Amino acid sequence: MGTRFEELAWRETPIGAISLRRRRDPALDVEVYEVKLDDEFLMSSLFPVAEIELARLGLAPLAGRELDVAVGGLGLGYTARTVLEDDRVASMVVVEAVEDVIDWHRRGLLPFAAGLAADPRTRFVSADFFAAVAGPGLDPDRPGRRFDAVLLDVDHSPRNLLHPSHAGFYTRAGLRRLAASLRPEGVFALWSDDPPDRAFEDLLASVFTHAVSHVVHFSNPLTGGESANTVYRAHTPS
Repeated sequence: MGTRFEELAWRETPIGAISLRRRRDPALDVEVYEVKLDDEFLMSSLFPVAEIELARLGLAPLAGRELDVAVGGLGLGYTARTVLEDDRVASMVVVEAVEDVIDWHRRGLLPFAAGLAADPRTRFVSADFFAAVAGPGLDPDRPGRRFDAVLLDVDHSPRNLLHPSHAGFYTRAGLRRLAASLRPEGVFALWSDDPPDRAFEDLLASVFTHAVSHVVHFSNPLTGGESANTVYRAHTPS
């Protein structure tokens, strides 16, 4: 029997107090890891399906091997861990604004993400993803570097942002800057907690050659029913 509740880490950040906690759910008989920003739940190990699908859907259309991938937002590590499960991936840059979140993985606080930090293909970049896109790029050691895929999971949705400073990314100009960090036939994939947004779909289609929304359904053990998230996927021209 594990500890009923334990706060593993806590830190005040520019966007609020972020914390990692572990609790025992007696009804489900599992250890649950949760991330909170102030009093708001950001993610839970009970619901990893859409984060996993973000990586799978984002990498699925890519041809060839030796893929270079960038992940925006580390969190509990499900997206990044799934990227590494694809043996075509040669390198992965993970851009995370909160250094403490990177430290969770380096310290091994998340057993289901074991091996992520130690994998030689992984490099953590402590930076604001949105500022990096607007500025020098996602790899500070190689300004202007381009990737085969960029996978983003930071905000709740394009309309429900964690911080107002992110808003400029969800515009035609912001997405064009992101597209410039992708190689020809590269993929941008975005997780959203909301249903598909037609206006955002149209915005993606105005920047990329092809844009689709995938609704990812998953069982919700708390309600006993089904929940859903959205993964947007868009491609650059060949």
